[in-house]
Amino acid sequence: MTLRLPSPGGGTRPYTPRPAPARHDPGGPPPASRTVFAAAHVVADPAADTGPDGPAAVDWDATLAFRRHLWSHGLGVAEAMDTAQRGMGLDWPAAAELIRRSAAEARAVGGRIVCGAGTDQLPPGAHSLAEVRAAYEEQLALVEETGSGAVLMASRALAAAAKTPDDYLGVYAHLLRQAAGPVVLHWLGPMFDPALDGYWGSTDLDAATETFLQVLSAHPDKIDGIKVSLLDARREVELRRRLPAGVRCYTGDDFNYPELIAGDEQGFSHALLGVFDPLGPLAARAVRVLDSGDVKGFRELLDPTVELSRHLFRAPTRFYKTGVVFLAWLSGHQGHFTMVGGLQSARSLPHLARAYELADGLGLFPDPELAEARMASLLTVYGAGR
Repeated sequence: MTLRLPSPGGGTRPYTPRPAPARHDPGGPPPASRTVFAAAHVVADPAADTGPDGPAAVDWDATLAFRRHLWSHGLGVAEAMDTAQRGMGLDWPAAAELIRRSAAEARAVGGRIVCGAGTDQLPPGAHSLAEVRAAYEEQLALVEETGSGAVLMASRALAAAAKTPDDYLGVYAHLLRQAAGPVVLHWLGPMFDPALDGYWGSTDLDAATETFLQVLSAHPDKIDGIKVSLLDARREVELRRRLPAGVRCYTGDDFNYPELIAGDEQGFSHALLGVFDPLGPLAARAVRVLDSGDVKGFRELLDPTVELSRHLFRAPTRFYKTGVVFLAWLSGHQGHFTMVGGLQSARSLPHLARAYELADGLGLFPDPELAEARMASLLTVYGAGR
């Protein structure tokens, strides 16, 4: 059957879906050569009577089932990160419950998990550095109580409160001294969250990098690794070459991840990626190929996914979550295309149609007929039809 998909410039174009999925990873233990986390989305409760400014309503059964899907392929789960709509629909009470539930599920199935600790319980407005520290401490304590690894997320409140690089150094030194175990530090660029522009005390990325490295060099025993989400492969490579011994680089570059994970003669990046939410089985298969030393085979599997990833993460990048949840719906991981905060409206129909086409071309959908039927239903809802 041929679908009529909308074109960005107007009109429609014919598209014939593939009849069968590509070969999928059957699942198995975690990859051996790289540590790989998929930042996972949350599934909204579509029947909840809530609005964009109301509390987040989560379908816990579907949300946890998706995490079991990722663990079954040997991937780790990065929980309550920006992919889970932290600061874009998922409030702190819901995030705290998500961390508790996912950590318990991880223990039950033997899955690897890290969870984001930030400051998003603070109300809008100005806050002192002491208040920012206290907010971080509250969330870090909750994550540690669950037995999960912690990711110290970049904080909007800290970006607003800090006046100098020394303010960042002081806050992070305080937190790292208290951390029970090694944590992951997260540098999220302003393309993912405009409120984080100038993080580490400067809009000059070279200067910001030096401050970031000061944090790492002062507390290497308390840092498992860094997650870099700047969409700049050259900068990530330069940064990872300067890391203290034993500190890992987890790429968060959803534009250049195959080359960064493959690495070069001086090292490689591990992965903590939002795009590995929809790419989970394919990504797991690719890294297992890399485990065998077959870099060419790894690139042959993962390179073709970059066009889809760049489409999902195109500017304004922070709305990539809409495409991620859309693909989860088409793949059968949830029964609806609804997001907390109503974020399903953040991307246009032509954008979603192109995401469907690219994902179908990669063979990502376990049931192409289901994906086709759901895409057709969306076209009908939008008045586009077949």
